[in-house]
Amino acid sequence: MIAKDIKVSEGTAYRAIKEAENVGIVSTIERVGTIRIEKKKKENFEKLTFAEIVNIVDGQVLGGRSGLHKMLSKFVIGAMQLEDMMRYTEKGSLLIVGNRVKAQEKALNEGAAILITGGFDASDKVKALADQYELPVISCTYDTFTVATMINRAIYDQLIKKDIIIVDDIYTPFSETYVLNETDTLSKWYDFNSETKHSRYPVIDSENRVVGIVTSKDVIGKSRESKIEKLMTKQPITVKPNTSLASAAHTMVWQGIELLPVVDEQMIFQGVITRQDVIKGLQSNQRQPQIGETIDDIVQSQLTYDELEQHFMTEVTPQMTNQLGALSYGVFASFVTEVCNQTLKQEKTGDMVIENLSIYYMKPVQIGSSLSIKPEVLELGRKFAKVDVEVSSGEELVGKAMVMTQFIDR
Repeated sequence: MIAKDIKVSEGTAYRAIKEAENVGIVSTIERVGTIRIEKKKKENFEKLTFAEIVNIVDGQVLGGRSGLHKMLSKFVIGAMQLEDMMRYTEKGSLLIVGNRVKAQEKALNEGAAILITGGFDASDKVKALADQYELPVISCTYDTFTVATMINRAIYDQLIKKDIIIVDDIYTPFSETYVLNETDTLSKWYDFNSETKHSRYPVIDSENRVVGIVTSKDVIGKSRESKIEKLMTKQPITVKPNTSLASAAHTMVWQGIELLPVVDEQMIFQGVITRQDVIKGLQSNQRQPQIGETIDDIVQSQLTYDELEQHFMTEVTPQMTNQLGALSYGVFASFVTEVCNQTLKQEKTGDMVIENLSIYYMKPVQIGSSLSIKPEVLELGRKFAKVDVEVSSGEELVGKAMVMTQFIDR
């Protein structure tokens, strides 16, 4: 239909839609289709769009499809008298209600979207109001309690995501970045170097695609008239805006580099992220209040330190077990990682990145067991550390691991 309306081929229309999806203008959602979206700001990350609600509750859109891109500010359960219900229903909210037609009409007039539980249909008048106000009316087969639980869980998951810093949050954009073109000469590198004191610059082609990178090692002994395309390192390591900060930090430490170009899906240059950006981002993340509780947060809260015996102690809770009722392998690894992190923080001021974690021995540990976790720092250098970790339950050794880490100095 789009191809016909704008008089282009279907292939051209398809590529345009995919490109719009890549840059965040539209989104393709199951059971909804391709819709226009608004990019969420970091401070509003806990808000969901109505299109996401449709996906969460396996719903069907009965009306107001053009408003699916809008975000809801809160949801209200319509389990009271109509007049009392409207006191809590306001513009931008989502009213969860059954087949109460008057309540549905009143909510739409107040600027709220409707989620009808129990699989009921909506009246023609309600559908017409939804289309008029561009407010979705959604129907699903779940009961009200189940729907509220599912939406609440989705918001909770969004809060956890809010605490995860990605490259898009901290990178330096193209407009503020020094870059070289492949047709430039080495003289331009020296000009940039004298101005910024940096030694590493991305190289782009005529279409702003990243094609290489030039460092101080590449220019040693070369003439100032040499072409950049002859000196650059081709196919450089890059990151995308949606890459997590932790992943970018690990890449920098593992490869021993100070700067990474940021590119989109088509390798178009977006900006750069430096080691200083990573360090600032990690420090900022540590100062954030914890909103959503992850497995690592549960593990951290369960650990206590015995100053006298110089070991960590914890207890195996039901959330930490696998289907057999024994301590989960993943939680065991989290205990080892967290103990190493806390131990090395007493020795180093930098942020730790796990390079290698080897679990040599692990015995099933039952619910309610008390664990003693004893770390021993075998080697500690300026950039790395090696830690041996023993886990005991009573007098019995139940686990042993070796951890290799590297540090990002602050």
